[in-house]
Amino acid sequence: MPPEKLQIIGTAHVSQKSVEEVKNTIMENEPDIVAVELCPARYHNMMNEKEGNEDKKTPQIREILKGNNLILFLVSGFLSYMQKKIGDDMGVKPGAEMMAAMEAAQEVGARLALIDRDIQITLQRALNQMSAWEKLKFFYGILGSFFSKDDQIEDLESIKEGDTLAEVMEYFQKMSPQAYHVLVDERDAYMAQMLLNQEGSVVAVVGAGHQGGIEHYMENPQEITPLYELNQINKSRVPWGKLILFLIPLIFIIIFVLAFLKGIDIQMNLLEFVLLTGGLSFVGSILAGSKIPSAVVAFLVAPITSLHPLLAAGWFAGIVEAKLSHVSMDDASSIGKCNSFKELWKNKLFRVLLVVLGANIGCTIGTFLSIPHVIFPLFSKLMGG
Repeated sequence: MPPEKLQIIGTAHVSQKSVEEVKNTIMENEPDIVAVELCPARYHNMMNEKEGNEDKKTPQIREILKGNNLILFLVSGFLSYMQKKIGDDMGVKPGAEMMAAMEAAQEVGARLALIDRDIQITLQRALNQMSAWEKLKFFYGILGSFFSKDDQIEDLESIKEGDTLAEVMEYFQKMSPQAYHVLVDERDAYMAQMLLNQEGSVVAVVGAGHQGGIEHYMENPQEITPLYELNQINKSRVPWGKLILFLIPLIFIIIFVLAFLKGIDIQMNLLEFVLLTGGLSFVGSILAGSKIPSAVVAFLVAPITSLHPLLAAGWFAGIVEAKLSHVSMDDASSIGKCNSFKELWKNKLFRVLLVVLGANIGCTIGTFLSIPHVIFPLFSKLMGG
C-alpha cells in the first residue's frame, strides 16, 4: 500500500540550502515517517562519527588488501574523499541534510526509514557491470580530480537545476551505461519500492539525481524489479577476465614443462621471465612510493604469483609496507576524512594501497611482455623439435 501522503525533497548532498529546506519541510509537515537515502551501514557510520566513536567493524588490513575488498575500499574511499572536498569548499559537511532530516524526525516524533540499498552491494554490482576499460576511465577521472583547481568547482546548488543535472547524468551514462543503471536506475527502483511499503504520511529526503526516477517508478510500480533480485551480486555469465587470468599462467606452465621434458635449455628463458615480472613489479612498487624491502618482496614473489591466478604480488608487498609503515585502523577510518591530496598522500594506508596497485600493475605488464619475449621463443623451439 502506498503512503497516504508523500513529499520528496531532492537535495544537493553538500548544500546548506538543502539542509535548511529539509529541516523546514519536516518541521512544518510533521510526517509520520521521514525516509532518507541511507542504508543501515551508512547510517551507523554517520551516527558513529557524530558520537565520536570508531567503527569497530572496519575490516583488518590484510582483508582490505585482498581481492575485491581492495577495489571496493578504494572506490568508497575516493568517493568519500571527493564528497568531503566539495563539502569543505561549500562550507557544509557531506550528508548534513540527512543528519538534519534524522534530527528533525526525532524532534517531531516521526519514524525513520532507511530506504537505500546497501552501499557495498551497489558498488559490487556496479563494478561487476563495468569493463576493464570503463574501470580504467573511472579511476583516471577520480585521480585527475585530485589535481583540479579550487576555482574549477562551481556553486553546488547548480546541480539541482535540471539542465546541469541532466548533463552530469548523461556523461556518466555514456562512460558506463551498465554501471549507470546499477548506481542510478536500480537504486531509484529500490527506493521507490521501499517508499511504497510505507504507511502514513512520508517526507523523503533523497539526492536530486534520484527524485525523477523514484517518482517514475512509484507511478509505474509494475516496472520495479523485485528487491531480492536487486540485492543479489550479479556476475557475468562468462567471466572472461577470470578465464584469461587462469589460462595465461596455465599456458606458461605447460610450455615450460614441455620444453624441460624435451631437453630444451630453459634457464635463460626463466631468467628473462623472472626479470620481466619481478623487475617491473619492483619498479611499480618504487614508483608508487614503497620502501625498498617492500619492493624487494614484490620482486621475489612476482614470478610465482604471476603463475598463480589467486595470488598477487601487490598483496605481499602491501603487507610488508603496512608493517614497515606501522599502519593502524586509524588510518583506515581517516582515509575518507582527508581535506586535500597532500593529506591523502600522507595517509599510511593510502600509500600502502598505491604500493599494492603499483606492484600488481608492474607484474601484469611483465607477464604480458613475457608472452612475446619468453613464451613465443620457447613455443617455436618446441615446434621445431
